[in-house]
Amino acid sequence: MRTPDRDFKDDDDEDDDDFGYPDDEDRDSLTDVPGGVRLQKVLAEAGIGSRRHCEEMIGAGRVEVDGQTVRRFGARVDPDHQVIRVDGKRIPAKPGLVYLAFNKPPKVLTAMSDPRGRKTVTDYLGDRSERLFHIGRLDYDTEGLMLLTNDGELAHRLAHPSFEVAKTYLAEVTGPVPKDLARRLQTGIELDDGVATADKFRVVDRSGNRALVEITLHEGRKHIVRRMLAATGHPVTRLVRTDVGPIRLGNLKPGVSRDLTTREIGELYAAVGL
Repeated sequence: MRTPDRDFKDDDDEDDDDFGYPDDEDRDSLTDVPGGVRLQKVLAEAGIGSRRHCEEMIGAGRVEVDGQTVRRFGARVDPDHQVIRVDGKRIPAKPGLVYLAFNKPPKVLTAMSDPRGRKTVTDYLGDRSERLFHIGRLDYDTEGLMLLTNDGELAHRLAHPSFEVAKTYLAEVTGPVPKDLARRLQTGIELDDGVATADKFRVVDRSGNRALVEITLHEGRKHIVRRMLAATGHPVTRLVRTDVGPIRLGNLKPGVSRDLTTREIGELYAAVGL
């Protein structure tokens, strides 16, 4: 989970007027949630910054709750049910949510268990109690970026084709690659289950009868990249996913996971209209 800045004390029961801030009544009209959590505490625990920094952001009008700008440092909110945004981007305010980026090695199943005893993603995640959803499954031989979360609403939207979240891959293929391959892939390739179209395509490197290409698409059908390239006469010998929407694999090592930053989570929310 994200590690918030803990350089603040829990002063939820103190009177904010002691700090010399303007009267709450003059700052906004948001109705406090009875028994709710102070807004600056929610922001701090979401990893936005220290409590003091979060208060400054609230005072500057950078924080919204359910679409309403809040300028009151002591506003009480319900992070389980209210949507909180900072600078227009939603933050993961609900406690207990997990958002991971994982670099899946080859020969690993995108599953939590396997009756045949093969390695699965679970073997690399340690002893986690959360039930995590895979966002964008990868086949057994494909490597690279996977996202995992227990945020069911976000996982559903990221996986649903109607939201057209782009995914980018690096593929080693047999060559040579003709100059018109990009046009063919972006025009559409006829497969046995319909036409598949790439959003972007480029040749990264060439070496003899091998080429390294980059392809971006929002298709989610099984083995779609391998099938598209094979249909053009360029079978894939190695496939690595490098991007899922705004999240990049970067230098994350195979078999290693990391927590997404608050900014990355906000970008994912924005990508699917949350």
